[in-house]
Amino acid sequence: ITLSPPEAEYLANANRRGALADGVRRVYNRWLTVGVAASGVMDDVRGEIILRRGKDERNLLADSALTFGTLLFRARSLHPAPNSSVGDALYIKLLSAFFHPTIAFDKSATERRRQELRATVVVNRHQVRAGEKIIGEHEVVGREEHEKLRALHDAMQSRTGGERAVGRIIGAVLYNALVLLIFGVTIALFRPHLYQSYRSLSMFAVLFLLVLIVAAIAGKVTPVRPELVPIALAAIICSVLFDPRISMIASMILAVLIGGQGIFRGTNALFFTMIVGSAAAISVRVIRRRDQAYYSILAIAAAYALSALAIGLTLDWQPREMLVSALWGGANALVSVSLAMILIPLAEKFTGITTDLTLLEYSDLNHPLLKRLMLDAPGTHAHTMRVANLVEAACNAVGANGLLGRVGSYYHDIGKLKKPQYFVENQPKGRNPHDMLKPTMSSTIIKNHVKEGLELAEENHLPRAIAAFIPEHHGTTSIAYFLAKARERGDAVANSADFQYPGPIPQTAETAILMLADGVEAATHVIPDPSPEKIREVIERIVNQRIEQGQLRDAPLTLKQIDLIKEQLVRALAGMHHTRIDYPASSGGITSEFAAV
Repeated sequence: ITLSPPEAEYLANANRRGALADGVRRVYNRWLTVGVAASGVMDDVRGEIILRRGKDERNLLADSALTFGTLLFRARSLHPAPNSSVGDALYIKLLSAFFHPTIAFDKSATERRRQELRATVVVNRHQVRAGEKIIGEHEVVGREEHEKLRALHDAMQSRTGGERAVGRIIGAVLYNALVLLIFGVTIALFRPHLYQSYRSLSMFAVLFLLVLIVAAIAGKVTPVRPELVPIALAAIICSVLFDPRISMIASMILAVLIGGQGIFRGTNALFFTMIVGSAAAISVRVIRRRDQAYYSILAIAAAYALSALAIGLTLDWQPREMLVSALWGGANALVSVSLAMILIPLAEKFTGITTDLTLLEYSDLNHPLLKRLMLDAPGTHAHTMRVANLVEAACNAVGANGLLGRVGSYYHDIGKLKKPQYFVENQPKGRNPHDMLKPTMSSTIIKNHVKEGLELAEENHLPRAIAAFIPEHHGTTSIAYFLAKARERGDAVANSADFQYPGPIPQTAETAILMLADGVEAATHVIPDPSPEKIREVIERIVNQRIEQGQLRDAPLTLKQIDLIKEQLVRALAGMHHTRIDYPASSGGITSEFAAV
């Protein structure tokens, strides 16, 4: 034992030395004979232990067995010099130096006892004799009967061996093929644009494969737990990327696929996956708020809980079994929704589909392009904001995507940033650079804002759904002002395409609505007294003109929807051009007389 000088000096005193030796001896005599284990030996031991001394054995709780730490704590009661720091350190040092555990872990004996106990456990829960009836006709299948029937099924399958293996493989392949064929036909008939997209079909394939792989792993768990199949993951991603209807169909197909696999036959996998997949598809119709994920988790967890309750009551489960099933389902809901939120941006980039989450990001007015538009082309920016309000209202009225319409309107004229002074909304009164140009050159500048807008969209990585608003809001309409001006000057118009936008014409309801809103918003600014009646006449004229020109032939709009769009535009523009009263000049107001001066 290594001693410090103060400790050596302390032990030099015979009385102190004797007291310490007597204290250590008393501690060992009192507790070592009872049994003391080394520190850390009992940390992972729970419940009862068997303490053996020679041939005698006795049971005691693991918490009751003394360890060296407990010994030191109890030794304080026999401390010969508790008020001396040097004596206290020496006391602990001596106890530690001479301590030898009197309780040791016998690993071989423990394992032998465990094997003996395992051998006493009955492996078979039920015994069925040959010829014994398991269930009769019209009798209710309870839990015991269900377990016996399933065991009989497994036993019969194992006894056939490889005799019918080929037939089972062919049957399984045919089963899966027919189920997937139903899904393929459904997409081809009701979502042809998805059927024609290899990326969308690949996304369905990846999601199906992911769920089936995890389901195969979950099937290895004993007992089989269909609550661990992450069908909610696929349903959420499909709902966000595509729509809840196709997501619900995909969930049903996945449920039938999983329920038909051999490892899940005789279980409740079909019921669980069908209910939970449907709940997940419905719970995430749109995601525009950060807390939407919480609602989805709660909805999916509730679906698991209700499914467990329904199955439990049917099969006479114990309440604890229902609770465990619901808890597994709740954990699956948490993991599936969290993982879906992580994977959605990657899936969105892979498929090229723009979700509402991305649209919300691009609706930020602090986006660099919109900031530039506000500073470099304030007139265009003001026009853009007014048009965005019109488009969103009209889109919502006909069931189109109002958010997409608004965000697409924000960026539809970004091409004007290249030469903002050549567009009338950005020109000071009486100063028009087109007066110095030929009509053909002016038309080229005006037309090029579409091309330049697409270049800016590509440079700033705008999604395709937003970039489509740039060329489609003009379609293939003519630049009528400069075409008429060229004819007035007597210029030969060899190619009318020089005075025509390149297109394409609107392909979606949102871009078609922008085309109409953009035209009527600009036209109403030249009306001297924009009353609701005059506004309605302008809107009717422009809409009819676009229809006659064939600009709306590819847009998925009905005549009834076009009428609703016109009503929304009239209502919104009438509100924008409302009249104001004159406030008295004495109170700081600006009167009409002031404006006329």
